[in-house]
Amino acid sequence: MALRVCGRFLRDGAVLSRLAVAAPEDRASRLLTAGKAARSRGGTPGSIFTPACFITSEAFLNRLIKGKAVEEDCSLYRLPASVPPDSGEQLSLLLRHPDQPDNPKVLKVAVIGAPNAGKSTLSNQLLGIKVFAVSKKVHTTRCRTMGVLTEDDTQIILLDTPGLTSASKVKRHQLEKSLLTDPWNTVKEADLLVVLVDVSDRWMCSRLDFEVLKCLAQHPDIPAVLVLNKVDKVKAKDRLLSITAELTCGVVNGRRMRIKPATKPATKPATKPPGAERSPGKDFSEPPADNDDAGERQVNGGPNAALSREQLKTLSSQRGWPHFKDIFMLSAVDREDVETLKKYFMAGAKPGSWQYHSEVLTNQSPQEILSNTIREKLLEYLPLEVPYSMTQSIEVWQDGENGELDISVKLYAKKDTHIGMVIGTAGQVVARIAKEASEDLTRVFLREVKLRLTVKLGK
Repeated sequence: MALRVCGRFLRDGAVLSRLAVAAPEDRASRLLTAGKAARSRGGTPGSIFTPACFITSEAFLNRLIKGKAVEEDCSLYRLPASVPPDSGEQLSLLLRHPDQPDNPKVLKVAVIGAPNAGKSTLSNQLLGIKVFAVSKKVHTTRCRTMGVLTEDDTQIILLDTPGLTSASKVKRHQLEKSLLTDPWNTVKEADLLVVLVDVSDRWMCSRLDFEVLKCLAQHPDIPAVLVLNKVDKVKAKDRLLSITAELTCGVVNGRRMRIKPATKPATKPATKPPGAERSPGKDFSEPPADNDDAGERQVNGGPNAALSREQLKTLSSQRGWPHFKDIFMLSAVDREDVETLKKYFMAGAKPGSWQYHSEVLTNQSPQEILSNTIREKLLEYLPLEVPYSMTQSIEVWQDGENGELDISVKLYAKKDTHIGMVIGTAGQVVARIAKEASEDLTRVFLREVKLRLTVKLGK
């Protein structure tokens, strides 16, 4: 077992540099039942990972140019990965027969976690291009989306899911049912589960989300790794060891960890965060053992269908999961940090046929990428419930005179007051949203995009 801590800690002189427990060299491949040790580029055993701080600047710069393959004689180049701006071309690409290498390997990775843990940010960083919407507000991802990372003879299929939530919350906030069903349906397809935890959230990092625990308990046969995200925001780096001990129940890959607590017990109860709804005297983070919506979801074959009432009661008292195979500590916005996790995926890929052509980057249509990008900006710049209540309609999608892509989208607001918020003073807000969305789409389509937004009152 190995706990890999990003190179930033070494540079900053933090007390954590690397925590390791001896293990065979082919461990990553064996844990993911690859059958035999995978080998990464250059013939190096796949399980030997290069710490981010030891990666040369030349290699790092090469990674910045996603999809640009350079052979030793510099004779072969590939254009940077992109999504075709034509929906028909994107569909044709998705249906195209995979260009199988001689010895193909594949791995399906489901990224799960509580809402706003950074799942889409991590997926974007792994792909090397932003194709998934990201914002600071919860439920930015509304349904399951897929990204495809293809390098050499290996294809990693990233299954980006909405944050795990309960049926009662979906009903209370009138959210789409996909927020409840998509994560659970996605997990069934995965070869590896990545559980992402935001360690900068002091109220959530001390225990795994109850929905995440239920998901892990229902699929104990699928290997899972724990990824501690946003470690750059944790000032006392030694706290990460205590957090790790809590979230793993002190056990990683079947071995008990020996970690001395880094923090002293609090002398007085901490103030509960806003919105913590729990009865007096009860831990606000402890989920109810007798879930109100358990019966409903059992009938529908949902999250609780395979768990008995006793199992749910046991899980409600757990703070972590003792069956993680590995632990990673990183910042999803740092490419070097994420590179180590990417190498781990490549090493654990199993022999098998590719499912998609190597040019496929995502299963989203160009129109879906447009809609999600605009929605991301609305979430970023509009307050409270305003962005959640807005809808979109694509009015124009055509080629411009100079080869650019002209797009016009009409935004529908629920109230007159919302229209004023979207437009802003002298139209500054809507202009900023259109400008930033255009820039993001230009990078995804590798083509200049001119986006126009208009706002009107919805029916």
